Amino acid sequence: MENKIIMLKQAEREELENFVKKGVHSVHLVKRARTILALDRSNKQEHLRIARICEQVGLFHQAVYDIRRDYLASPSIAAFLTRKKRKTPPVAPKVTGEVEAHIIALACSEPPEGYARWTVRLLAEKAVEMEFVDSLSHMTVDRLLKKRNISLI
Repeated sequence: MENKIIMLKQAEREELENFVKKGVHSVHLVKRARTILALDRSNKQEHLRIARICEQVGLFHQAVYDIRRDYLASPSIAAFLTRKKRKTPPVAPKVTGEVEAHIIALACSEPPEGYARWTVRLLAEKAVEMEFVDSLSHMTVDRLLKKRNISLI
């Protein structure tokens, strides 16, 4: 890795120090700010070694290198200290609006023969049987019905 040093301007240093000392921020972001402050070589006679920074901040060596790389690649301190929002969720939801509508319609219909009423387990099994979804948890059906204020009693 290229040995690039970090030289903070006074305003940048104050912004990072204020971030660490004031407000409510996640530990992850505070550690990132502290790491950059420790890596800063402006106005210092001697700089801290990576091993010492790791002890001081409580990170592994690679994390310090990654934080330095991210800081050098970011356009500003504000961009460096904000987490990027995901564009898509890690797992696509099984229950779409169409599936939800089918389950609600099923819950409002007559229960199957031999049953006095619908249960969430019965609704989940029927949704899979009718091929609305490949698989479905009874807890998902329960959350869906509670969200719409639909009671099975």
